Amino acid sequence: DGPRGASRFAGRGTAFPVGMARGATFDPELEGRVGAAIGREVRAHGRDVLLAPTMNVLYHPRWGRAQETYGEDPVHIGAMAVGFVVGAQEVIATTAKHYAVNSIEDTRHDVDVTVDEQTLREIYLPHFERVVREGQVATIMSSYNSVNGAYCSENPELLRDILKNEWQFQGFVMSDWGGTEANTAEVNHSAAAANAGLDLEMFTEIIYGGPLYEAYVAGLVDEATIDDMIRRQLRMRFCHRIDTHPAVADPSALETAAAIALADEAAERSMVLLRNEGAALPIVRAAGVSVVVTGPLADVENIGDTGSSSAAPSAVTTALEGLVAARGAATVTHLAAPPADAGEEQLVADADVVVVVAGLTASDEGEAEIGAGDRASLGLSAAQLAWIEQLTTLSSRVVLVLEGGSAIDVSPFVTDVEALVMAWYPGVEGGRALARLLYGDANFSGRLPIVFPVAEADLQPFDNVSFEVTYSPYHGYRHLDHANAAPAFPFGFGLSYTAFRYDAVRVDRSTVRSDGTVTVEVDVTNTGTVRGRETVQLYAGAVNPTAAQRYVRELEAFGQVELDAGQQGTVQLRVEASALGHWDVAADRFVTPAGDYLLTIAHHEQDAALTRTLTVTR
Repeated sequence: DGPRGASRFAGRGTAFPVGMARGATFDPELEGRVGAAIGREVRAHGRDVLLAPTMNVLYHPRWGRAQETYGEDPVHIGAMAVGFVVGAQEVIATTAKHYAVNSIEDTRHDVDVTVDEQTLREIYLPHFERVVREGQVATIMSSYNSVNGAYCSENPELLRDILKNEWQFQGFVMSDWGGTEANTAEVNHSAAAANAGLDLEMFTEIIYGGPLYEAYVAGLVDEATIDDMIRRQLRMRFCHRIDTHPAVADPSALETAAAIALADEAAERSMVLLRNEGAALPIVRAAGVSVVVTGPLADVENIGDTGSSSAAPSAVTTALEGLVAARGAATVTHLAAPPADAGEEQLVADADVVVVVAGLTASDEGEAEIGAGDRASLGLSAAQLAWIEQLTTLSSRVVLVLEGGSAIDVSPFVTDVEALVMAWYPGVEGGRALARLLYGDANFSGRLPIVFPVAEADLQPFDNVSFEVTYSPYHGYRHLDHANAAPAFPFGFGLSYTAFRYDAVRVDRSTVRSDGTVTVEVDVTNTGTVRGRETVQLYAGAVNPTAAQRYVRELEAFGQVELDAGQQGTVQLRVEASALGHWDVAADRFVTPAGDYLLTIAHHEQDAALTRTLTVTR
């Protein structure tokens, strides 16, 4: 492990922002550099295989391991995961996990997820296919849960038919750690797993080893199957030079200046400015300016879950430490608890800016059994809400910084604070990155990789109690669009200290065959006064959808440009017409019906200012 740095179980290492935070960068190139840096530190621990990236679709933000994945959209997840894998596999073998339909913690060993074939193909598999075909990922880890009645470690449709035969995956499949325990040490399970395509059991002998030999002797597994299991492992060792260039422990390669600087860069790029009304941000660092820093997480090293993904850095810069170090001529005062007397209340009332750091910790969410498991709700604790309410009553200049792994219910305070920032679990240099953003030394560029609903009731239900659940085709922004419910903050949303205008959109053709490609160019101008980075997003949906075309719009592509004030640049996006289609169960393939499709070039999923119509023909 793991997804945010070498695992604490191996020893010390750089803690990068969690996967969800890095998903908010919308930058696969940056993610490639992060993957390579994590890979170098894992090799420095003498390890040859990195158990990352976590790339499960976030079905619901209460999932305990939401922080490990990149977001809720398969196109976005696929792009980020390919970036990570390509970068990391310059130095180490990687593992895409958890395959598949894995997004519940509390019942993760026992739950059977029923999902129809169209939903499976459209939502839960495309990003895995992309990391196999484009990323050439070395290994795949199966998930604990069952899908449509078969454990993922012995699911022939997922492992053999789709992964190995259809996608031509050449690496090997391993089980999750202890992921075969629920199957029990029976010869029939040994045969089922081997014949389905599980090549390696981790990490103890339960259904392989002796039981697998017994299955072979009984004629339930043939020699060719075992040969293939072995050949896949040997192939990975050869392709990644594990025998000729094995990893060697090198403590000097851990927590290097370059790695820490990259963690700092990723943290800065990940933070999302959700609200900025009035003049609180950026904070002016002049003599006589007073800043109060408070909140339960202001001086807490809050870098994420304590489960298998956790890292153990030598030091972490907290929000308070970052704001104090970069304060300039301003005065920064720390209030470690809610104002308790008239003097502390006056301190808050007189402050030019009140920065409050609140949110979630490892006690609220994480990996089940070795962490907190799934979240109980999307809301903050009553104590935190009371603290925030007290501060917003005393001051109209409150900047609220939220930390956590996924969406938080902001409805109790969103209109009471002047500014709102989502900082996620920002890693070893999160406090330093936050300070640069709040003081205006850097500009916000993060975008939400998930939707923030107005209320949890607006989302699809989350059942982490039952052992049998059914996943709807609708989740996240797709669910809100289907239900015609407005989000608090839409997928892809994020503010900046500057503004961007889309001056022109050019589509290289108005008509395309269903197997063709369309190129879209967008001219972007920075109309503000400071340098900034814009993420241009392209969504598409059928103008007159059939019943099988179930989604109002879906993300198809995204790209970025960084511009000085007044500068213009161009973002080029490519869309495969086949990606506009849906999975046709009868045809057993993706089909793009002839007809008109609306391309929306947008700042976020709910922005529909610029559209073009594309006609698809046979």
